[in-house]
Amino acid sequence: MLIFEKMYRSLIIFIAYLIVWYPSNGQNGAANQVDDRPNIIVIIGDDIGYADIGCYGAEIETHNLDRLAENGMRFRNFYNMAKCNPTRSTMITGLFQGDERSISFVPLLKEVGYSAMMSGKEHFDPWVPQRCYFAETFENAFTFWATTEYFVPPSGKFERPFYLNGVELDADDIKANIEPKYKTDFITDYALDYLDLMIERDQPYFLLLPYHAAHYPLQARPEDVAKYRGKYARGWDQVRNERFEQMKDMGILHQYTKISPPSDNTNQFRGAPDGWPEIRERFSKYFPWDSLSKKEQDEKDLEMAVFAAMIDRMDQNIGRVLDRVEAAGDMENTLIVFFSDNGSCPFDSNKDFDVPPGPTESYRCLSTPWANVGNTPYRLYKQNGHEGGANTHFIAHWPNVIEPNQITDSIGHVADLFPTFLDIADINYPAERYGQETLPLDGRSLFPIFTGDKPADRGSLISGHKERFRMFRNGKWKIVRENGADWELYDMIEDPTELNDLSKDNPDVLDEMVASYNNQFSY
Repeated sequence: MLIFEKMYRSLIIFIAYLIVWYPSNGQNGAANQVDDRPNIIVIIGDDIGYADIGCYGAEIETHNLDRLAENGMRFRNFYNMAKCNPTRSTMITGLFQGDERSISFVPLLKEVGYSAMMSGKEHFDPWVPQRCYFAETFENAFTFWATTEYFVPPSGKFERPFYLNGVELDADDIKANIEPKYKTDFITDYALDYLDLMIERDQPYFLLLPYHAAHYPLQARPEDVAKYRGKYARGWDQVRNERFEQMKDMGILHQYTKISPPSDNTNQFRGAPDGWPEIRERFSKYFPWDSLSKKEQDEKDLEMAVFAAMIDRMDQNIGRVLDRVEAAGDMENTLIVFFSDNGSCPFDSNKDFDVPPGPTESYRCLSTPWANVGNTPYRLYKQNGHEGGANTHFIAHWPNVIEPNQITDSIGHVADLFPTFLDIADINYPAERYGQETLPLDGRSLFPIFTGDKPADRGSLISGHKERFRMFRNGKWKIVRENGADWELYDMIEDPTELNDLSKDNPDVLDEMVASYNNQFSY
């Protein structure tokens, strides 16, 4: 059966190639393209909530992502690993958790003729082998580790350094086409240079573009902030309800979906710098907009305006990439995917509440109620295995393979990207690598979903950061913990926003799910 499925998939891809590359004048298209396998571009947002982009209900202007969605496919249910580093670790290895036997898909693509380059954030769990890191696997890699500021700080040195092919750069050495230097812009500058190099070759290419936006600190160009200043003065309660209704109108949410009540950030393990104890005590809490003074409302309007500006600027830069691909005539034979590494983040890592968010001198974070808006209609936040932390938007654009304006209920996971890329590049996953057996991949190819076919049984999956926030889903059932508390049980078909914990009503189902998780994934 698997042999016939693979033959069928190969036939679909071959037909797509014929459609894309057979010229209208009847000449042989092979002369123009040595290898007709699709190009692949992967774009990753950082700490951007499910509802923080336009095609998922936001009022934030993301025209380029919206264009990809309108001409491609959106997932209602696509899971990450609920935090930056485990999501990237799972993406690059195809494993929920691995060891020294883990491998990256990038060398596999290169071995069959792909060019492979990247520009952006790198951040892996300790179990990921060094050989999977970006400088070791990509031909060109402009990277930084974990988090760093967007503007060059007053000190002239970033919190964490940037690296070009593994060599550390001073801030002055970073090439930027727009001054003052802004990270989202110069990440794209490097990516465009790499894209030009790859387009010049007669071979398929893979571009990874993991942005840092809109992870804290909240810093944005003034002209972008000005677009949104005052638009959030109506408050987070109203904005959240407006997004919820918009999401139902556009079909991202089913009409029966209920919005979850506002929630506090219950992650008690996040430390914060000293100072401003009264502000910090309230930072992790939700409180009604009307309880704020006019001055506080204006401050919170600015905070969200800066966050929106960061997403807007990322989308502008995605537009630069799309323009370059279109100018090269490559759009028809390029798979482009966009997702974010986890839900919106209300961690208190603020360094100075006296400096408002936005400029170079600031280091501020998004407040819990605004993060709650970003995760509409779901509960909780980054790190949590609840949907607010673990379920992200996902857009896939591939003309002549993916029908326009599709919204799917099929379940995807970041672990699925590895086998998907191998599938469409016609690569067999190696049984051995580096002198040892490889680990079985945890993901499933998304190609059947892209083509509108009924995918094979997804099987079980996990998310949530470590055991304290773990979730485990199999079919419609999901178990999840909040901060190490007892397991909760939800029917995700009937109750996608996790409002009705069924653990006490269905103890047999709960026990079966817990036993299945412990047998498969308990780390």
